[in-house]
Amino acid sequence: MCGICGFFQSDNRADINNLKLMNNQIIHRGPDDDGYYYNGRVGLAARRLSIIDLSTGHQPLSSYSKNSWITYNGEVYNFKELREELKNKGYVFRTNTDTEVIVNLYEEYGVNFVKKLIGMFAIGIFDIKNNLLILARDHIGIKPLYYYYKDNSLVFGSEIKSILKYPHIDKSLNYDAIDYFLSLEYIPSPLSIFENIYKLLPGHYLLYNGEDIKIKKYWDIEPKKRSINDLSELKEEFWEILNNSVKIRMISDVPLGAFLSGGIDSSTIVGIMTKFSSDKVKTFSIGFEEKSYSELKYSKIVSKHFNTEHYVKELNPDINELVLKISKKLDEPLGDFSNYPTFLVSKTAREKVTVVLSGDGGDEIFGGYEHYIAQNLSEIIDKKPLKMLHNPFYSLSRLIPPSTKKKGLINRIKRFSEGLKHNSFNRHFRWMMFFTENQKKSLYNKDFYNNIKNKANLYDRYPFSLYFNNLDKFNGINKDLYLDFKTYMVDDILVKVDRMSMLNSLEARVPLLDYRLVEFAFSLPSEYKIRKNVTKWFFKESLKGFLPNGIIYRRKEGFSIPIKNWLKTDLKDLMLETLSEKNINELGFFNYVYVNDLIKKHLSNKENNSHRIWTLISLVLWYKNFH
Repeated sequence: MCGICGFFQSDNRADINNLKLMNNQIIHRGPDDDGYYYNGRVGLAARRLSIIDLSTGHQPLSSYSKNSWITYNGEVYNFKELREELKNKGYVFRTNTDTEVIVNLYEEYGVNFVKKLIGMFAIGIFDIKNNLLILARDHIGIKPLYYYYKDNSLVFGSEIKSILKYPHIDKSLNYDAIDYFLSLEYIPSPLSIFENIYKLLPGHYLLYNGEDIKIKKYWDIEPKKRSINDLSELKEEFWEILNNSVKIRMISDVPLGAFLSGGIDSSTIVGIMTKFSSDKVKTFSIGFEEKSYSELKYSKIVSKHFNTEHYVKELNPDINELVLKISKKLDEPLGDFSNYPTFLVSKTAREKVTVVLSGDGGDEIFGGYEHYIAQNLSEIIDKKPLKMLHNPFYSLSRLIPPSTKKKGLINRIKRFSEGLKHNSFNRHFRWMMFFTENQKKSLYNKDFYNNIKNKANLYDRYPFSLYFNNLDKFNGINKDLYLDFKTYMVDDILVKVDRMSMLNSLEARVPLLDYRLVEFAFSLPSEYKIRKNVTKWFFKESLKGFLPNGIIYRRKEGFSIPIKNWLKTDLKDLMLETLSEKNINELGFFNYVYVNDLIKKHLSNKENNSHRIWTLISLVLWYKNFH
């Protein structure tokens, strides 16, 4: 696990000292070692967090022929098998690292090497012989990889902060990306908040020869028709893939553990880990004083069930200090509240281990979110004469004050009624969208609105149009799962897990996002995901007898903090200061009257505007730090 950066420049504007400055921006990703390759026009750099082959894993590293150099972030779990394959072809190895396997695999198979990898990775390879830079990102998008391209110079890095240290970078903001952020709380790939900085899409590689960029897709979800739909056989196939996925992710030369929330995803991962571990598995959970936001009782049940070495912290953090600390570290604003508990549980885990396994991804591939049920229900309510009730239902729901609980019937009714105000294309996103198009028209001032280039409906706008155009390949709820998998999971969930764990120099691995398991999950029919309003039906059926029924069938809570309540108490002063008239006017994007109205309605409990307010706070804090 590392952080990487580098460049292939048209001139010699950046020297080795610039490369070192870029690399030092990501020391948190790799505090154990650093290394450099530099030939004047091309520079590669790495920061290393030592996980495997602690003594000889220095990067950048050359191939056996010395014709190629690699800098690499991630873990390739099948590297031992690939190493043997290459040894049989005559390759000689100096280290026991997956890094050396990858660079020699490139020399043997060219760009198709990436199709052989099982793991999470962001790779930069410079091919000296062909004067070619190759960038590659893993199938799913677990590891980040940004690049900047302008004036025939390409600069790349694990985080934007490295790229910004390259000389004379154009730092113009991307207003369309900011518009997306205000809708969704994240910025979708390949966009970034900067005009000329992009995220390499998952399952893609980039080729640059000093003159032309070519970006190609090497993997995507392609649904396959199953000749066998026998439930017992499907369960057997599922367990075979999942067991292997967890087992290979337990390879480590440093202490290893797992996040344990008490939900079915993390509980399943922990349970499988105990089968392959000779020692007690170390598990980590955190909780909060507000009981509706704490899942400690469930994590304790699972820990006892699997006899883990369980570490628990009930936290009452200085949330203001934490918010300001994390906002200074983020290259782009991210409005997801669960940043903060993810950071805290990562900090707790890092006291004992260097690697954790996480349960992320299960909801997006097996259908775990309640908005999938809402989507099914909305199709029924869309039919006449029930469609006539949409507007009255919405109006009545506005009269009910929001609940202070994490989730509840009132909050669900409000969100559902808001979704019904949108057409069927946008409705899926409305369950997870916060500023609507009409609200943004009131929020934006004239200058900011005019700077947005694409004002079309979300589903017609790039990059979402890419995924909507692919939906015909899928049936039923698999359409919605595909959309979330390609957008929300990659650019919210995985960004959150990567940044918050790496801020603590902790490697997080995600067995449920092994691409082989993803392909299996998307081969299942829609009715195996949502059945009679039961989410993750197949997944839950497969876990019977493995997890306690009270864990399998408990309501999904999500990993979050009571921010809607804290905005009225602990975070009130920070909210009022950050979104003051002075700050809003200095930002120059928004109408202060509208922002102030959001705050007043939230404080008076007329509306729950926590998501909208927090998105604005996140953006303003990012902007102030950036400047």
